[in-house]
Order: sequence, then structure tokens, then C-alpha cells
Amino acid sequence: MAPEPKAEALQRQRQWEALTPPLSEWILDAISSMGFAKTTPVQQAAIPLFMGNKDVVVEAVTGSGKTLAFLIPVIERLIRIDAPIKKHHVGAIIISPTRELATQIHTVLVSLLKFHAPSAAAIGAIEEEDSEMVDADAAPLPTFPSSTVKIVPQLLLGGNITPAQDLSTFLKKPVNLLIGTPGRMLELLSSPHVHCPQSSFDVLIMDEADRLLDLGFKEDLQKILSRLPKQRRTGLFSASVSEAVDQLVRVGLRNPVRVNVKVKARAAPTGKEGEPGRIEDKKTPASLQMSYLALPPPHKIPAIQKLLTILQPQPQKTILYLATCYSVDYFQHVLPDILKGQTIIPLHGKHPDNVRRKNFTKFVNSISPTILLTTDVAARGLDIPAVDLVLQLDPPSDPKTFIHRCGRAGRAGRKGLAVTFLTPGREEDYVEFLRVRQTPITPLTSPAISISATEAKDATNRLRQVVQDDRAIFEKAQRGFVSWVRAYSKHAASSIFRIADLQWDALGNAWGLLKLPSMPELKKWDGDRSLGVTIDWNEYAYKDKAREKQRRTEAEGGGEERPVAKLSDSKKWKDKQVPWSQKIELQTLKEQRREKKAAKREHDRVAGLTEEERKKEDELKQMIEQVRKKVKVEEAEAEEEFEGFSD
Repeated sequence: MAPEPKAEALQRQRQWEALTPPLSEWILDAISSMGFAKTTPVQQAAIPLFMGNKDVVVEAVTGSGKTLAFLIPVIERLIRIDAPIKKHHVGAIIISPTRELATQIHTVLVSLLKFHAPSAAAIGAIEEEDSEMVDADAAPLPTFPSSTVKIVPQLLLGGNITPAQDLSTFLKKPVNLLIGTPGRMLELLSSPHVHCPQSSFDVLIMDEADRLLDLGFKEDLQKILSRLPKQRRTGLFSASVSEAVDQLVRVGLRNPVRVNVKVKARAAPTGKEGEPGRIEDKKTPASLQMSYLALPPPHKIPAIQKLLTILQPQPQKTILYLATCYSVDYFQHVLPDILKGQTIIPLHGKHPDNVRRKNFTKFVNSISPTILLTTDVAARGLDIPAVDLVLQLDPPSDPKTFIHRCGRAGRAGRKGLAVTFLTPGREEDYVEFLRVRQTPITPLTSPAISISATEAKDATNRLRQVVQDDRAIFEKAQRGFVSWVRAYSKHAASSIFRIADLQWDALGNAWGLLKLPSMPELKKWDGDRSLGVTIDWNEYAYKDKAREKQRRTEAEGGGEERPVAKLSDSKKWKDKQVPWSQKIELQTLKEQRREKKAAKREHDRVAGLTEEERKKEDELKQMIEQVRKKVKVEEAEAEEEFEGFSD
């Protein structure tokens, strides 16, 4: 009998039915209905290990199927336990760094559980009760023996829902699986009514694990781990977990198996005849094309317009990344006039929770050409269906974030394009900087994009026309520009992105500014701060009539006799006269005061610890410091290697 061809053998191994231990029939049906015919490499490697009582640390490129790689083992482990989990007991916890990612995980989990009759019935009953739309004449929901295992998840996000409401839901419903962000997860677990005993608790998942160790999550994560039994299965999943892996492993994993799924790609040819480029590891999917355009600042927005017009097929979902929340607040008003035919949806971290959810859902469900105008809040982990194009008008401050931004396209084998905009000159060194970090990008040659000086000037005039129509948009432009300059000055690749190299007049034209704001960075610049724009500032009005009336009243001295101003009113008036840049400096001082208060609270907390608790905390701090030193050494080596290439 002839041996099975290698390619056919690999295809057969990637069948869901070939996984060992075998998956439940209903899970196979659910996966099939979702359209996943074969396992991805990370799923093929991680699922059997996790189901086979192994702790796992999984690093795989973004869009490689990590969510199913941990949800399926969690479900299988919970439904195979000997007895149902008791009420008010937790069987599994999934922690995510952002609300959007936690919501996405919950959505995928519920989609899977619809195929598990007992769980689907329990979830359906809860949803009907919550919506208060139970039909008395409707057919009753199926009932199952009390011994039947059901999985009932609860999403913990914060925002408009208080911790008390979360606890009330947990106590009233048969919840046994928690998904949420670290802060809200800790608040629920801190309740004496929520139990995670050794007899019930089985699995802990930390998604985007490296980010969970950020400064803001470290303490919450430590407290969560202290409330969970040590005898458990733990899984860490991320696209870039390696830099923090040593610390993460020590925090609660026992002899974990490390799964590192890489993409191989051939580098550019060496130049020697007959010698191809070497094979290198990539941190992004092979189906994702990552390119860049080096253009003067005023040419970038017209280039986006042209790219969206000539790309075939036309992108239906595009994500445009900006550096700051204030940038998003400004550009959401002016881009619709330039990018005709596109719906602009803003999303950033300063939006209220209900606005974030509403706008994110609107983008996910959009069926016409739509652009999500956002910051790094939408950079990691989110699996937004059918994103065709990712645009980065501002390269991210953290180079690791570059991978996550680009990875919103080209997911699960789907072709995608990510284009980063750079300014000719020193910023082009960013290309080599990324290559040293195994994230190569190439010039965008197809389609070819070129912008004339006339097209750039026309775009600037159209932006300015929108700004001139409403003084409120002018103020957003000033605030957004200052915040952008601040972000640029703090870029991690400070040898490439330098304030001293900025072309202020070109940037002002690119933003459609009516004048450059007052800021320390411009003290030594002797150019025309009016940018050649003539405007009557006394007659420049707000579209909002009430606001315009108030402005004119203040400009004219109030007209009627004004009441004696209180000290607080005087302070507010003085605040209005402070330049944007100084306001940011004042905000920095406030943040420093908050940090001092937080440090005092931390000192008081440590003073109240027992000797054993203090010892454990010192050990954790030492681990964190070791990892930080390791990261600094790696970054220094990469910087040296980059400088060697640039020389």
C-alpha cells in the first residue's frame, strides 16, 4: 500500500475530528456552522494540550484563532466534570485587558453554547427574564435533570453597570463562568458570596496576557490570583507574550507547555546572483500585506482618499488609527467632507462606555463602506469580521502595538492590507527599525499612489472650510494638534521621531488649521503661525446659537450688570485664558499629585501586610524587575542593531 502523501496527511491532521481527546459532537456542529472547516496551527497545538491537563503559554500571530483555542478546552473541561457546579461557585474565569475584547469573547462563547441544549436553555431563560418579554402562550423551554452540567457565562465590564448590579446578577442566575476586565473581575471575586473552591474551580485564562501585566493591571491581577486555588489549569494567550513569559510562568503556572506558532516568510534578496532572501520569522499572518507610503504631511489625507477609491475590490471596512483621543474628536468632523461615500465612526478610550459599545457594534454590523476612526483602544485582540484595510496615519508610540494594529486585517486566512504613513526623511528609518524587530514592511507599489501639489492644496482648503464653519471645530483642531505633538514627542523610537524635525507649516496645512496653537515647542520657530490664513476672530462664530450668544456677551463685557464673581468663577475664567499646551502641563501636575497620593496609599497598605504577605509581594516585585531588565536589554540590543544598519 502506497504511503499517504505528506500534504494529504497534514490536511487530515488539521480536521477537527482528528483532535485528541475527541471533541463533543455538539461542539463539532457549532464549529462547522461557524464555517471553520479546519483547525489553525495554534488550535491544533493548544487544544489537546489544554484538554490533557497541561498549563499552556501560547504565543501566536494575531488573527490565528486563539479565541477558539482556549474557549473550546474551557467548555469541554467544564461539561466533563463529575457533578454540576454549585450555585454561587465559579468553574472558570477568562480575563481580558479591554471591554471590547471581553465582549467579543463572550459573544463567541454564547455562539458555541447555543449548540449545547442545557446551556442554551439556561441562557435563553435568563435573556427572556432580563428583557421582560416572556410570552405566556409560548412553548415552555426544555427542562433537563438537575445533574446535567450547564455553562452559564456572565460578562463583567463596568461602565454603566455597578459592581452591586454585577453581584446581584451573579447571585440570582446560575452563573459559573466569568469573563471580564481585571478591575471589575476583582470587585466581584472580593465578595464573600462568590466562591472559587478547589472542588469547583478548574480553569483560568488570561487573554492578551502581556498587556495584563501593564502597570494598571499588575496589582488587580495579583489579587485575583490570590483568590483562586493553586490546583487549576491556567492558559496564557497573546500575540507577543514572550517578553513577559518568565514572570507570567512564575505567577501561577506549573510546568507549562509553551506553544509558539510562527509565520515563515522570505526576506528580500541579498543581491547575490542566484541567492534568494533568507527565511525569517514573521509576527503577522502570511495573508496580510504590510506596506508604507512616505509622503509630505499635506499629501497623506488625499492619499487615503485616492487609496479608498482605486483599491479593487473597494474596502468595505477600514480602520484608521490616530495617535490620540483628541485627534479622533477633531478628524471625525472634517474627514466626511474629504472621504465621500464613507461612513466615519469614531471610537476612543475617553468615550463613555455606552458610546463605545454603540459605535463598535455599528462598525461591526456595517454593510456599506465604513471607516472606524480610532486609537489603540481598538488595536489588540478584537476580531472584527471582514476588515479589508488598516491605515495608520500615525505610527504607534509602542512598536509592539504596530503588529496588533495591522493584525485587525488579514485574519483567519483572509487577505488584508495595512498601510502606514511616514514623512520623507528621518521617519523612513522606521522601516528598518521594524525589520530589525521581525516586522518587515515594504513600499506600497500596487496600487501606485501619487498626489500632486494641487490635490494637496485642495484637500487643505476643504478641511479649513469645515473648520471655518464652526468655531467649536477650530477648538477641537487646536486641542487635537497639541495632543498629537505631545504623543509624537513621547514616541518610543525617539531617535527617529524627533520634534526638531517637524515641518510646522506643512503639518498645520495637513490638519487644516487656521493657525498654529501656542505651545512651547514653537518658541524657537520663526515661521508664519497664521499659516497664511486671514480670519476675523471677532466674527468667527459657533454654530451652536446658545454658545455663540454667550461668546458675544463675554466679548462685549456682558451688557447687563454681572453678579460678583466667586473665586471659583475667577479660576474658571483664568483657566480659559491658559494656552492649550499649559493646560496639558497643569494636567501633568495633577497627575503627579495623584501618583503621590497613590504612593502614600500603597505605603499604608504595605505597612498593614503580614510578614508572609510581604515576602510574597517582594518575590513578585523581584520577578517583575527581572523581566523589565530583560526587556530593556532586548530593546537596547535591537536599537544597536538598527543603528548599525542605518550607519
